[in-house]
Amino acid sequence: MTSTPVEGESAQTTARPAGSAKRALVGRLSWGLADQAASSISNFAVGIYVARSLGVTAFGVFSLAWVTYGVVLNVSRGLSTDPLVVRFSGVPEANWRGAVARSTGTALGVGTAIGVLSLAAGLALGGRLGPAFVCLGVMLPGLLLQDAWRFSFFAAGNGRKAFLNDVVWCVALVPAMVVAAHVSSVAAFVLAWGASAAVAAAYGCFQSGIRPRMTEARGWLREQRDLGYRYLVENVSLSGASQLRAYGLGAIVGVGAVGAVRGAELLMGPFLAV
Repeated sequence: MTSTPVEGESAQTTARPAGSAKRALVGRLSWGLADQAASSISNFAVGIYVARSLGVTAFGVFSLAWVTYGVVLNVSRGLSTDPLVVRFSGVPEANWRGAVARSTGTALGVGTAIGVLSLAAGLALGGRLGPAFVCLGVMLPGLLLQDAWRFSFFAAGNGRKAFLNDVVWCVALVPAMVVAAHVSSVAAFVLAWGASAAVAAAYGCFQSGIRPRMTEARGWLREQRDLGYRYLVENVSLSGASQLRAYGLGAIVGVGAVGAVRGAELLMGPFLAV
């Protein structure tokens, strides 16, 4: 049944809720675009800076660590934050806070578990690749937690906080990259990239006032298994191809070829986006 405005009630008054909802939607989309732009620009800048600082071969090693992170990131999203966004967007704050504590704890747990595997693989590999994967393993928990905060804030409809968190990462990246350039090693750049993400991850705890609960990760996985494992398979199937291609190229031609291909992809990125 449609309500009829009472006497003295203006059309502007009755339309206000719809207008407010429209403005809120536009605001969310704007912050989402701003956050994506900040993330894309920082990734592009980091890639170019590392390539110029290290050269093609060393940049190829960095790129292998980068694409590995991309696959692990999609594993974390599938298990932790994708179910969060689907089931806990627009819910009461108390429900959101409880879900975020478990979801971010799951992301932290995924980062820790796969980080240990990466560290062990790096120690076993040695050579050029080993130190990069050892450092990646150390930094994965912070990298995944930072990404989990972004998704958590978007689930709450607070894209502004997600954007600010990415800005903090970008600001922390600047001095970290300068220091890494003076050291001039792949390991230093991986540490600089991961440490600046850890700064943003810590800031996310401050922004939300929530402490990730790793101890409840198993319960979260059990509760969200109908969505989590489905997203896991989908995400990894989409991102795993790039990792296999990079590994295959490195094994057949050499890591220098990986660096050359990755550099070309970086330079083409802005044009493809347009």
